[in-house]
Amino acid sequence: MAVSLDLLINAIVAGVLLGGFYAAVSVGITISFGMLDIANIAQPAFILLGSYAAYMFNSSLGVDPILIGIVMLPVFYVIGMMVYRLYYYSFELRGEQAIQGLAFFFGLLFVAEVSLILIFGVDYRFVEAPYTEGSLHFGMLNLPFRMLIPFIFSLIMIALLQLYLTRSFIGRAILAVSQDGLALQLMAASPIRIKQIAFGISVATCSLAGTFLIIIQPIEPSIGRDYIGRIFAICVLGGMTSFPGMVIASMLIGIVESITATFYGPSWAPAVAFGFLLAALAVRPAGLAGR
Repeated sequence: MAVSLDLLINAIVAGVLLGGFYAAVSVGITISFGMLDIANIAQPAFILLGSYAAYMFNSSLGVDPILIGIVMLPVFYVIGMMVYRLYYYSFELRGEQAIQGLAFFFGLLFVAEVSLILIFGVDYRFVEAPYTEGSLHFGMLNLPFRMLIPFIFSLIMIALLQLYLTRSFIGRAILAVSQDGLALQLMAASPIRIKQIAFGISVATCSLAGTFLIIIQPIEPSIGRDYIGRIFAICVLGGMTSFPGMVIASMLIGIVESITATFYGPSWAPAVAFGFLLAALAVRPAGLAGR
Protein backbone atom coordinates (compact mmCIF):
# COMPACT_ATOMS: atom_id res chain seq x y z
CA MET A 1 0.00 0.00 0.00
CA ALA A 2 2.86 2.37 0.90
CA VAL A 3 4.58 1.59 -2.38
CA SER A 4 1.39 2.28 -4.33
CA LEU A 5 0.85 5.56 -2.49
CA ASP A 6 4.46 6.48 -3.18
CA LEU A 7 4.00 5.74 -6.86
CA LEU A 8 0.71 7.62 -7.02
CA ILE A 9 2.09 10.78 -5.40
CA ASN A 10 5.16 10.80 -7.63
CA ALA A 11 3.01 10.10 -10.68
CA ILE A 12 0.83 13.12 -9.85
CA VAL A 13 3.88 15.34 -9.30
CA ALA A 14 5.43 14.12 -12.56
CA GLY A 15 2.11 14.83 -14.28
CA VAL A 16 2.08 18.40 -12.97
CA LEU A 17 5.64 18.96 -14.22
CA LEU A 18 4.74 17.39 -17.57
CA GLY A 19 1.67 19.62 -17.69
CA GLY A 20 3.87 22.69 -17.38
CA PHE A 21 5.74 21.58 -20.49
CA TYR A 22 2.45 20.86 -22.30
CA ALA A 23 1.34 24.39 -21.44
CA ALA A 24 4.48 25.86 -23.04
CA VAL A 25 3.90 23.74 -26.15
CA SER A 26 0.20 24.72 -26.31
CA VAL A 27 0.43 28.46 -25.65
CA GLY A 28 1.18 29.23 -29.30
CA ILE A 29 -1.85 27.27 -30.51
CA THR A 30 -4.03 29.04 -27.93
CA ILE A 31 -3.02 32.32 -29.57
CA SER A 32 -3.19 31.29 -33.22
CA PHE A 33 -6.17 28.91 -33.10
CA GLY A 34 -8.07 30.19 -30.08
CA MET A 35 -7.62 33.94 -30.57
CA LEU A 36 -6.99 34.28 -34.32
CA ASP A 37 -9.01 31.33 -35.71
CA ILE A 38 -5.93 30.09 -37.58
CA ALA A 39 -5.47 26.31 -37.31
CA ASN A 40 -1.69 26.28 -37.39
CA ILE A 41 -0.99 22.53 -37.43
CA ALA A 42 2.63 23.39 -38.29
CA GLN A 43 3.19 24.58 -34.70
CA PRO A 44 5.07 21.36 -33.74
CA ALA A 45 7.43 21.95 -36.68
CA PHE A 46 8.36 25.38 -35.31
CA ILE A 47 8.86 23.79 -31.88
CA LEU A 48 11.27 21.27 -33.41
CA LEU A 49 13.13 24.09 -35.15
CA GLY A 50 13.60 25.60 -31.69
CA SER A 51 14.85 22.23 -30.43
CA TYR A 52 17.39 21.86 -33.22
CA ALA A 53 18.56 25.46 -32.81
CA ALA A 54 19.25 24.66 -29.14
CA TYR A 55 21.02 21.46 -30.17
CA MET A 56 23.28 23.19 -32.72
CA PHE A 57 24.45 26.00 -30.44
CA ASN A 58 24.75 23.71 -27.43
CA SER A 59 26.77 21.03 -29.21
CA SER A 60 29.06 23.44 -31.09
CA LEU A 61 29.49 26.28 -28.57
CA GLY A 62 28.35 24.77 -25.29
CA VAL A 63 25.74 27.51 -24.76
CA ASP A 64 22.98 26.84 -22.22
CA PRO A 65 19.86 25.57 -24.06
CA ILE A 66 17.39 27.85 -22.29
CA LEU A 67 19.59 30.88 -22.99
CA ILE A 68 19.56 29.87 -26.66
CA GLY A 69 15.76 29.68 -26.59
CA ILE A 70 15.51 33.17 -25.11
CA VAL A 71 18.00 34.66 -27.57
CA MET A 72 16.15 33.05 -30.48
CA LEU A 73 12.77 34.56 -29.49
CA PRO A 74 13.11 37.60 -31.83
CA VAL A 75 14.21 35.35 -34.71
CA PHE A 76 11.14 33.12 -34.36
CA TYR A 77 8.94 36.19 -33.92
CA VAL A 78 10.08 37.53 -37.30
CA ILE A 79 9.60 34.10 -38.88
CA GLY A 80 6.06 34.01 -37.51
CA MET A 81 5.26 37.46 -38.91
CA MET A 82 6.58 36.42 -42.34
CA VAL A 83 4.56 33.19 -42.30
CA TYR A 84 1.39 35.10 -41.40
CA ARG A 85 1.97 37.59 -44.23
CA LEU A 86 2.28 34.72 -46.69
CA TYR A 87 -0.83 33.10 -45.24
CA TYR A 88 -2.77 36.38 -45.38
CA TYR A 89 -1.98 37.20 -49.00
CA SER A 90 -2.52 33.60 -50.10
CA PHE A 91 -5.74 32.83 -48.24
CA GLU A 92 -7.28 35.43 -45.90
CA LEU A 93 -7.23 38.21 -48.49
CA ARG A 94 -9.17 35.99 -50.87
CA GLY A 95 -11.54 34.74 -48.19
CA GLU A 96 -10.10 31.21 -48.21
CA GLN A 97 -9.27 30.28 -44.62
CA ALA A 98 -10.50 26.75 -44.02
CA ILE A 99 -9.30 23.74 -46.00
CA GLN A 100 -6.83 25.76 -48.08
CA GLY A 101 -5.21 27.30 -45.02
CA LEU A 102 -5.02 23.88 -43.35
CA ALA A 103 -3.25 22.51 -46.41
CA PHE A 104 -0.81 25.45 -46.27
CA PHE A 105 0.23 24.66 -42.70
CA PHE A 106 0.34 20.93 -43.39
CA GLY A 107 2.74 21.73 -46.24
CA LEU A 108 4.91 23.77 -43.87
CA LEU A 109 4.94 20.87 -41.41
CA PHE A 110 5.98 18.44 -44.14
CA VAL A 111 8.67 20.72 -45.59
CA ALA A 112 10.14 21.41 -42.14
CA GLU A 113 10.21 17.72 -41.22
CA VAL A 114 11.84 16.66 -44.51
CA SER A 115 14.38 19.50 -44.26
CA LEU A 116 15.36 18.45 -40.75
CA ILE A 117 15.75 14.84 -41.88
CA LEU A 118 17.99 15.90 -44.79
CA ILE A 119 20.14 18.12 -42.52
CA PHE A 120 20.30 16.12 -39.29
CA GLY A 121 19.23 12.63 -40.31
CA VAL A 122 16.90 10.46 -38.24
CA ASP A 123 19.23 9.95 -35.27
CA TYR A 124 18.10 11.21 -31.87
CA ARG A 125 19.77 14.43 -30.70
CA PHE A 126 20.12 15.79 -27.18
CA VAL A 127 21.66 18.70 -25.29
CA GLU A 128 24.02 18.83 -22.33
CA ALA A 129 23.43 21.09 -19.33
CA PRO A 130 23.90 20.79 -15.55
CA TYR A 131 20.15 20.34 -15.06
CA THR A 132 19.62 17.51 -17.56
CA GLU A 133 20.61 15.05 -14.82
CA GLY A 134 19.91 14.79 -11.13
CA SER A 135 16.81 15.59 -9.12
CA LEU A 136 15.50 17.17 -5.94
CA HIS A 137 14.18 14.93 -3.18
CA PHE A 138 11.59 15.98 -0.60
CA GLY A 139 10.73 12.94 1.44
CA MET A 140 9.00 10.56 -0.95
CA LEU A 141 8.84 13.20 -3.71
CA ASN A 142 11.28 13.05 -6.60
CA LEU A 143 11.61 16.16 -8.83
CA PRO A 144 13.90 15.58 -11.84
CA PHE A 145 15.71 18.77 -12.87
CA ARG A 146 15.08 18.05 -16.55
CA MET A 147 11.33 18.36 -15.81
CA LEU A 148 11.45 20.96 -13.03
CA ILE A 149 13.47 23.62 -14.91
CA PRO A 150 11.20 23.60 -18.01
CA PHE A 151 8.16 23.67 -15.71
CA ILE A 152 9.38 26.83 -13.94
CA PHE A 153 10.33 28.64 -17.12
CA SER A 154 7.07 27.59 -18.81
CA LEU A 155 5.00 29.21 -16.07
CA ILE A 156 7.16 32.35 -16.19
CA MET A 157 6.69 32.64 -19.96
CA ILE A 158 2.91 32.14 -19.72
CA ALA A 159 2.59 34.61 -16.83
CA LEU A 160 4.49 37.28 -18.80
CA LEU A 161 2.30 36.67 -21.86
CA GLN A 162 -0.84 36.90 -19.73
CA LEU A 163 0.33 40.25 -18.33
CA TYR A 164 1.09 41.48 -21.85
CA LEU A 165 -2.32 40.45 -23.19
CA THR A 166 -4.28 41.97 -20.32
CA ARG A 167 -2.25 45.12 -19.54
CA SER A 168 -1.11 46.46 -22.94
CA PHE A 169 -3.12 48.00 -25.78
CA ILE A 170 -1.77 45.54 -28.36
CA GLY A 171 -2.43 42.65 -25.99
CA ARG A 172 -6.07 43.64 -25.53
CA ALA A 173 -6.33 44.17 -29.29
CA ILE A 174 -5.11 40.60 -29.82
CA LEU A 175 -7.84 39.33 -27.48
CA ALA A 176 -10.43 41.33 -29.43
CA VAL A 177 -9.26 40.87 -33.02
CA SER A 178 -11.23 37.70 -33.76
CA GLN A 179 -14.35 39.09 -32.07
CA ASP A 180 -14.73 42.55 -33.60
CA GLY A 181 -12.26 43.69 -36.23
CA LEU A 182 -14.38 46.74 -37.09
CA ALA A 183 -14.18 48.02 -33.51
CA LEU A 184 -10.41 47.75 -33.70
CA GLN A 185 -10.37 49.79 -36.89
CA LEU A 186 -12.47 52.47 -35.18
CA MET A 187 -9.75 52.60 -32.51
CA ALA A 188 -7.11 53.20 -35.23
CA ALA A 189 -5.73 49.66 -34.99
CA SER A 190 -5.23 47.50 -38.08
CA PRO A 191 -6.68 43.98 -37.55
CA ILE A 192 -4.18 42.57 -40.04
CA ARG A 193 -1.26 44.19 -38.22
CA ILE A 194 -2.56 42.92 -34.87
CA LYS A 195 -2.94 39.40 -36.25
CA GLN A 196 0.58 39.53 -37.65
CA ILE A 197 1.98 40.53 -34.26
CA ALA A 198 -0.07 37.84 -32.49
CA PHE A 199 1.00 35.14 -34.92
CA GLY A 200 4.61 36.24 -34.52
CA ILE A 201 4.24 35.85 -30.74
CA SER A 202 2.67 32.42 -31.15
CA VAL A 203 5.64 31.22 -33.22
CA ALA A 204 8.14 32.92 -30.91
CA THR A 205 6.90 30.78 -28.02
CA CYS A 206 8.07 27.75 -30.02
CA SER A 207 11.67 28.80 -29.43
CA LEU A 208 11.41 28.19 -25.69
CA ALA A 209 9.00 25.26 -26.02
CA GLY A 210 11.46 23.55 -28.37
CA THR A 211 14.26 24.13 -25.89
CA PHE A 212 12.18 22.54 -23.13
CA LEU A 213 11.40 19.56 -25.38
CA ILE A 214 15.04 18.70 -26.07
CA ILE A 215 15.90 19.14 -22.37
CA ILE A 216 13.16 16.68 -21.37
CA GLN A 217 13.90 14.06 -24.03
CA PRO A 218 16.08 13.38 -27.10
CA ILE A 219 14.48 14.47 -30.35
CA GLU A 220 14.28 13.39 -33.99
CA PRO A 221 12.50 15.15 -36.89
CA SER A 222 9.19 13.25 -36.79
CA ILE A 223 8.59 13.56 -33.05
CA GLY A 224 6.50 16.71 -33.56
CA ARG A 225 3.62 14.61 -34.89
CA ASP A 226 3.03 13.31 -31.37
CA TYR A 227 2.00 16.78 -30.24
CA ILE A 228 -0.38 17.90 -33.01
CA GLY A 229 -3.52 16.36 -31.53
CA ARG A 230 -2.46 17.00 -27.95
CA ILE A 231 -1.95 20.76 -28.27
CA PHE A 232 -5.28 21.29 -30.02
CA ALA A 233 -7.00 19.14 -27.37
CA ILE A 234 -5.46 21.22 -24.58
CA CYS A 235 -6.48 24.44 -26.31
CA VAL A 236 -10.11 23.28 -26.65
CA LEU A 237 -10.28 21.87 -23.11
CA GLY A 238 -8.81 25.09 -21.71
CA GLY A 239 -11.53 27.20 -23.29
CA MET A 240 -9.79 28.28 -26.54
CA THR A 241 -8.65 31.77 -25.49
CA SER A 242 -7.81 31.41 -21.79
CA PHE A 243 -4.22 31.00 -20.64
CA PRO A 244 -5.25 30.00 -17.08
CA GLY A 245 -7.70 27.47 -18.54
CA MET A 246 -5.00 26.17 -20.88
CA VAL A 247 -2.56 25.71 -17.97
CA ILE A 248 -5.17 23.82 -15.92
CA ALA A 249 -6.03 21.65 -18.95
CA SER A 250 -2.33 20.94 -19.52
CA MET A 251 -1.90 19.89 -15.88
CA LEU A 252 -4.94 17.61 -16.02
CA ILE A 253 -3.81 15.94 -19.24
CA GLY A 254 -0.29 15.58 -17.83
CA ILE A 255 -1.56 14.01 -14.59
CA VAL A 256 -3.88 11.60 -16.41
CA GLU A 257 -1.08 10.54 -18.76
CA SER A 258 1.45 10.15 -15.94
CA ILE A 259 -0.83 8.07 -13.72
CA THR A 260 -1.86 5.88 -16.66
CA ALA A 261 1.75 5.37 -17.78
CA THR A 262 2.86 4.55 -14.22
CA PHE A 263 0.19 1.97 -13.41
CA TYR A 264 -0.94 0.63 -16.80
CA GLY A 265 1.92 1.34 -19.22
CA PRO A 266 2.89 4.23 -21.56
CA SER A 267 0.97 2.82 -24.52
CA TRP A 268 -2.34 3.46 -22.71
CA ALA A 269 -1.53 7.05 -21.74
CA PRO A 270 -2.62 8.90 -24.94
CA ALA A 271 -5.87 6.93 -25.27
CA VAL A 272 -6.88 7.49 -21.64
CA ALA A 273 -5.91 11.18 -21.84
CA PHE A 274 -8.09 11.75 -24.90
CA GLY A 275 -10.89 9.77 -23.28
CA PHE A 276 -10.63 12.14 -20.32
CA LEU A 277 -10.78 15.06 -22.77
CA LEU A 278 -14.00 13.77 -24.35
CA ALA A 279 -15.58 13.20 -20.94
CA ALA A 280 -14.62 16.69 -19.77
CA LEU A 281 -16.02 18.30 -22.93
CA ALA A 282 -19.23 16.28 -22.58
CA VAL A 283 -19.72 17.84 -19.14
CA ARG A 284 -18.48 21.30 -20.18
CA PRO A 285 -18.54 21.77 -23.98
CA ALA A 286 -17.08 25.31 -23.79
CA GLY A 287 -13.98 24.06 -22.00
CA LEU A 288 -12.77 24.70 -18.48
CA ALA A 289 -12.54 28.48 -18.83
CA GLY A 290 -14.98 28.94 -21.74
CA ARG A 291 -18.06 31.07 -21.50
